[in-house]
Amino acid sequence: MAALGKIRQRGITLIIIIGLGLFAFIAEEAFRSCSGIKGEAKQQVGEILGEKINVQDFQKLVEEYQDAIKFTMQRDNLSEDELNQVKDQVWQQMVTNHVIEADAKKVGLSVTEQELQNVLNEGTDPMLAQTPFKNQQTGRFDVTILKQFLDEYNKVKTANPQQAEQMKAAYNYWMFVEKNLRSQLLGQKFQALYAGCVLSNKAEAKLAFKDENEEAQVQLASMAYSSIKDADIKVTDEDLKAKYEELKPMFRQTIETRDIKYVDYKISASQADRNALNKDMAAYQQQLATAVDPALVVSKSGSLIPYLGLPVSSKAYQQYPDIASKIDSLGVGTTAVTPNAQDNTLNIVRIMSKAQLPDSVQFRQIQVGAATKEQAATKADSIQKALAGGANFEAIAKRYGQTGEKVWFTGQQYENSTSMNQDNRQYINAIMNGEVNGIQNVVLTQGNVILQVLDKKAMTTKTTAAIIKKVIDFSKDTRSAAFNKFSEYVAKGATLADLEKNAGKYGYRVQEQKNISTAQHDVVGVRATREALKWIFEAKEGDISQLYECGDNDHFMVIALTKVHPQGYRSWDDAEVKEILKREVIKDKKAEQFMAKLKGVNTIAAAQAKGAKVSMVNQITFAAPAFIQATGAAEPALSGAVAATATGKFSKNPVKGNAGVYVFQVIKKAMRAGVKYDEAKQMQMCMQQNMQMASSFMQDLVLNANVVDNRYLFF
Repeated sequence: MAALGKIRQRGITLIIIIGLGLFAFIAEEAFRSCSGIKGEAKQQVGEILGEKINVQDFQKLVEEYQDAIKFTMQRDNLSEDELNQVKDQVWQQMVTNHVIEADAKKVGLSVTEQELQNVLNEGTDPMLAQTPFKNQQTGRFDVTILKQFLDEYNKVKTANPQQAEQMKAAYNYWMFVEKNLRSQLLGQKFQALYAGCVLSNKAEAKLAFKDENEEAQVQLASMAYSSIKDADIKVTDEDLKAKYEELKPMFRQTIETRDIKYVDYKISASQADRNALNKDMAAYQQQLATAVDPALVVSKSGSLIPYLGLPVSSKAYQQYPDIASKIDSLGVGTTAVTPNAQDNTLNIVRIMSKAQLPDSVQFRQIQVGAATKEQAATKADSIQKALAGGANFEAIAKRYGQTGEKVWFTGQQYENSTSMNQDNRQYINAIMNGEVNGIQNVVLTQGNVILQVLDKKAMTTKTTAAIIKKVIDFSKDTRSAAFNKFSEYVAKGATLADLEKNAGKYGYRVQEQKNISTAQHDVVGVRATREALKWIFEAKEGDISQLYECGDNDHFMVIALTKVHPQGYRSWDDAEVKEILKREVIKDKKAEQFMAKLKGVNTIAAAQAKGAKVSMVNQITFAAPAFIQATGAAEPALSGAVAATATGKFSKNPVKGNAGVYVFQVIKKAMRAGVKYDEAKQMQMCMQQNMQMASSFMQDLVLNANVVDNRYLFF
């Protein structure tokens, strides 16, 4: 079985690569917190629909998702940023699933085994395409191969625990996918149920077609708000309060947020630090140029780029654009020490060799082990001779408990590795350089591998290179001096006024960050600021924090909490709200002036005499906001007014828009050239719109779920 062979080989030969955001639906486990336990509140990562979420349960799902990603991407670890993305994805989808499950239960919705089986039999779901259970001929998911794997796994769990352990990662991965499919199906059923409540009919379809395709040409007279200075408009508190009541739903805040002012100082290398690094790099350059084994020099230098000792394409250096951009153009030899301002590094490159090599190789293998190296060598030699004499590869492989199946190996599977031992180097070189159809006997530390290359594709330039890339970093002395200076500044900053007054004297700058929420992973984008984030949500307005050492040990930070915005409606005199209200009131008062000017006007010429700018506007439809060049804005109200005005008629009333006031004369209306009404297609489009409405409804359910997010306390 092809899939089983892939799973057993695992490691370097498994070919499954996916991105982080692959799964739209996370595991469907319901979160149930234990009640009545002292100190339970300290273990709650959040709350959904009044139900408390235990941190251990949340972490279990995070680990489950991590394992799935690491399995598919063949990685041992995720970066901090990737892990944060995982936590966010798990939390967001867990909230969505929790809400859907609660409402689905009320109406009796569930996912049956048959519905799940139908999805598996169909085999077209994107999640299934990322599993190893694929038909070798079609390359698509095959439920039969999945069933074969599950049957074999259940058999070997007791009969062969060692083999079961090798298959466990694939089994756990499938369990993860299956749970995701169930959640996905439930979400789809719930969304379809709601969408079905919004009915479409033939009359609606015809109207929608007309709205989308009937184009109007108008002669437009515009008066732009920008033609009046904002300073000339008087705005009172009464105006702002009245506008606030009109727009109050806009200012609803579903979660608590907080505003801060802060000083963030990033330590940089001194000139003495730079001089010392330049001296070290000059020495490394000489050593690297003459080293028999570059790995030792690269390792000793602490380079950001590990030495693989294998030919790789320029794609292997995508993380380092400066290296990727020039690696192909460099000849064999060693470069000088060159700086890169973009990533603040010094760089040395030694090109060992260049060759035209395939980026994809198809091969098959037989692993040969024995009690001793000699026995393994003897066995491998006999296998090699048998194959050279015309023996069937798969038949011999099965004799040794293996499939001997054909698999593809790509550069992507090793080029981004962070380390490489000699066995792996030898093994990969054998694959990349092996002759097509030739039989190789590769001698490794743990035994032998009989290897046959079957096909090669995508020949490209590959380079074996040793690279030393070193950050121009600060010394301990430089950091100590920076710490002492910042400590002195913080000690003198008992209040925000003190921090602002003294900042210039010390060469610092006080900055502001508004609307910080508990969903954030850090403060102002600086790593390792979780303790500072916890302080922000524990402090009172006006409090000043301690000195925080954060980032990659290269930042100092002090924070002042300036404002707390509780859940609910922001008040009319909130600074941000007030600014929005002021803009709207000014726009309204300008519109009143223009509408008074244009009242009673019934020709374009008369409007022009009042100071309006005249232009011709084409292709206005009801379904899309008209973009007006004269005011530089999209105007949905104008599109609606034009649609309601007959050909040859003048607008009944001035139209108040986003950027101005308008009157117009409709010159003509006509259906867009070349379009024909297709009832079935139009009905389908209406249904899609209904599904979008359903999606918006589901978002509203989440907003009303009284979600409390306390993840910042733990992660």
